[in-house]
Amino acid sequence: MKRILISVFLAAICLSSFGQKQEEKKKFQIKGQPIVTVFANYHAGIGNANKESGFALDRAYLGYQFSLTEKLSGKVVFDMGSTKVSGSDLERVAYIKNAMLSWKTGNFTLDFGLIGLEQFNVQEKFWGYRYIMKSFQDEYKFGSSADMGILGKYKFTKWLSADITISNGEGYKKLNGDNKYRYAVGATILPVKNLTIRTYYDLASKSIEGDETKDQQNLAFFAGYKHELFSIGAEYNQMYNTKFKEDNDQSGFSVYSTIKLEDQFNLFGRYDNLGSKDDWSSADGQRILVGIQYAPIKQLKIAPNFSTWNPRDGKSSSFVYLNIEFKL
Repeated sequence: MKRILISVFLAAICLSSFGQKQEEKKKFQIKGQPIVTVFANYHAGIGNANKESGFALDRAYLGYQFSLTEKLSGKVVFDMGSTKVSGSDLERVAYIKNAMLSWKTGNFTLDFGLIGLEQFNVQEKFWGYRYIMKSFQDEYKFGSSADMGILGKYKFTKWLSADITISNGEGYKKLNGDNKYRYAVGATILPVKNLTIRTYYDLASKSIEGDETKDQQNLAFFAGYKHELFSIGAEYNQMYNTKFKEDNDQSGFSVYSTIKLEDQFNLFGRYDNLGSKDDWSSADGQRILVGIQYAPIKQLKIAPNFSTWNPRDGKSSSFVYLNIEFKL
């Protein structure tokens, strides 16, 4: 009888010990990893721009991303770039690009803080060459890539997801200076395999000359198809009352494609066309970009390329570039 009791007792201890170990395994381990991304280039002007050349550090993103629980994560990222301080002088500056928490449960995600925005996130990822040139809306200042605010995303089905954002509207480089907000809504549709469709709309208001309020509106459409051998994407963008000025409307489209040559080589090209209502903007023009990308390892991309900008008013400028991205 004693032997039976001792055996039962030892078995209970073993089971209890095993259960504790299983519970310990189930406990979430806080995880984290550094963020390091560097964009650099050498460029030389051709023709009208032949007096411009040199080495440049376009961007350096340094930060840390972490997971606190299975549902709660976050990241802090610093953006080192350059800005004009007086005339044509450039100085290197640092900004906080992201300082955010993200909560995910099921198909719902909620971001809060200095967050990455969804305005052109899909287009930028599809374009795939941010280290060479920003996507259309970012390049021509239709919006910012990050801002203080809150963003909710929900995936309804495998083929439909939507997002709603409320942000300050000033972007991540400026402090909030009023009580106005930017409201945005977007939807991403995957109707068939490899095809992505994106629609987006936002509204921002600002007080102009006393109590008068002007609205700035943004409308964007994107469609892109990705095959294992090539990809092609196109987007149309419309901004009403640019910088909150009545009838200062801008619109434009961008078409871009990539062709896989080998495992490590891609051929890419892009065409942009930017215009304004009644030609009010001096930024109107057309851009052509072609190049080849070589990626010897996952963390490194090298791309010799050629770009030309043809403004509506003025002389065209052309450049040859050697762009490099290093990313951990």
